[in-house]
Amino acid sequence: MKMNCCNSAKLAFLTTLLTGCLAVTGAQAQGTGAAARNFDQVAISPDGTRVAWVQSSANASGEPTGGSAIYVQDLRSTNSKPKRISASTDIQAATEDTISWSPDSKHLAFLSDVAGDGQSNFYIVNVDGGGARKLTSLKGFLADPAWSPDEKTLAFLFTENALRVAGPLMPMVPETGVIDQKIYEQRLTLVDLASGKVRQLSPPDMYVYQYDWSPDGRSFAAIAAHGAGDSNWYVAQLYTLNAENGQLDSVYKPALQIAVPRWSPDGKTIAFIGGLMSDEGSIGGDIFTVPATGGDAHDVTPGIAASPSWLYWESPSKILFTENIDGQAGVSRIDLSSGKISSLWTGSDVMSTEVDGVPAVSLAADRQSSAVIRNSAAHPPEIWAGPMGEWKQVTHINDGVRPSWGGLRSLHWPNGDMKIQGWLMSPANYDPNKRYPMVVVVHGGPAGVAHIGWPEAFFNTYDLSAHGYFVLYPNPRGSFGQGEKFTQANVKDFGYGDFQDILKGVDEVVKTLPVDNNRIGITGWSYGGYMTMWAVTQTNRFRAAVAGAGLANYQSYYGQNDIDEWMPPYFGATVYDDAGVYAKSSPITFIKNVKTPTLVLVGQYDGECPMPQSREFWWALKTLGVETQLVVYPGEGHEFLQTEHRRDVIERLTKWFDHYLK
Repeated sequence: MKMNCCNSAKLAFLTTLLTGCLAVTGAQAQGTGAAARNFDQVAISPDGTRVAWVQSSANASGEPTGGSAIYVQDLRSTNSKPKRISASTDIQAATEDTISWSPDSKHLAFLSDVAGDGQSNFYIVNVDGGGARKLTSLKGFLADPAWSPDEKTLAFLFTENALRVAGPLMPMVPETGVIDQKIYEQRLTLVDLASGKVRQLSPPDMYVYQYDWSPDGRSFAAIAAHGAGDSNWYVAQLYTLNAENGQLDSVYKPALQIAVPRWSPDGKTIAFIGGLMSDEGSIGGDIFTVPATGGDAHDVTPGIAASPSWLYWESPSKILFTENIDGQAGVSRIDLSSGKISSLWTGSDVMSTEVDGVPAVSLAADRQSSAVIRNSAAHPPEIWAGPMGEWKQVTHINDGVRPSWGGLRSLHWPNGDMKIQGWLMSPANYDPNKRYPMVVVVHGGPAGVAHIGWPEAFFNTYDLSAHGYFVLYPNPRGSFGQGEKFTQANVKDFGYGDFQDILKGVDEVVKTLPVDNNRIGITGWSYGGYMTMWAVTQTNRFRAAVAGAGLANYQSYYGQNDIDEWMPPYFGATVYDDAGVYAKSSPITFIKNVKTPTLVLVGQYDGECPMPQSREFWWALKTLGVETQLVVYPGEGHEFLQTEHRRDVIERLTKWFDHYLK
């Protein structure tokens, strides 16, 4: 139920933290007058001598063109310049992304739609010179390339004849006529680099989400499930898949969600992250290990006061991992023999590069050299590289861009035995002698986290600061960052403990800062949209609300959404077995309490939080005489893709709050 960017290369990365509603994309700021340029991926070569990245294309005036290009820079010389790697001779002519280094650091695999038919395929290029060679000629959705250890084969995920990009954030295909539940399976696929022969390896009735080559190249660890991909990630299991004959063997059936399968260097063990996760690509939990032949899984981080989000084996006895920790990013190491966890780096900066839709750090083979896309609320994204936590800036493409919003601080407040963390953004040009309105922004998820990096173009609520608001970004129970017990603390309790956590945060701000208690609003997208709808049914404290892609009625929602398997772990049963627990947390149950003017926004083809949920809430408010407005954005899914729609969302949101809070 969260807003999250999706689908990109699967490389040898460690993720960091930005799995909540604040991601790294271009956003308008001061300075040059242009938006910050976006970096989608970074990958350091296995030998640590080069770094490759994907950046958004722009014209001579710096305006984005909608495409993307790949660059490589030598790290051994301070005078080296980035070199474009492409299947195209025109930087504006193609979208090129999804990069993966060969183990010998001489070649890059990447996706390009240079053919002009709207279809991306894989190309291979020697980074020392020469043109790119087309490797595949497939129709459908291709993602997540990974080279075999012997460099003879490229593995990737392939959804043949897919009608749309994979993932529930994308617009759903309109349903008409007889609905036959046609399923497009994402299969693990191999292409021989010498002959170009393509072979779909995994069974046709299995949807593969993530995978990892075994050290000997003879098999894969894979997270997969039967049935439709969007929903069944929540019940996916861990398998091994024979690279020669495609034999699939079950290794572990989890009680909750799992992600990031990784073979140990000796091939004896598979590590993964397991826990309560509300969204594919939003990863957090504990780290587990299981014998590669199957058996009981062992939790190697029990009680950790953080949420590991990615992992990589450093040796057969040590695992490097990234973590959400108290609203910040962290990189740590665990010694499996002693159980000791050592922190390598912690900071409020956000580091990211897309891996399976999750931000990451890219590691070289020595596990020491690394590369990241680093950014913060004060500094737009740039490429950095160097030893872990000691990175040096490589690019300077956004040097002239400055934020138009105010400063940030991390806050903590108690609610019973819970310690809650959040971020507070001050108004731009803040004057402590004035009193200001404030808007609370609830992140998506609920298993997500509000990190404070350079804002994304969609739902950029930093814009409220530029318009004279304090903005509070709370991380209530159910969020990542304080351990699995905290993440699971909202099970069968949506709208109760988590909402009280948010209200206590509002109390803390009002008590200590010049915020006018009579001019407070609330907003959010996805789970944040649900919490906005819930808030106005529980209190009149908020004088205005904007609910983005929210949920009004969990009972009707169960049969409308495209990801229904996320719900039983949170509610303890299906809606057909316990309708009461769903009604207990449904805003529609308490709809007659609403007095707050509420703007409702949603995409026409949203599969995660379908449009009828927003319409049901709007219609109820309209019938009850509450000031409200519903805006349905044509062709959009859960995350909006069209620039004019993204802009319109923030303009409407700001005008709504200006009208009722100023």
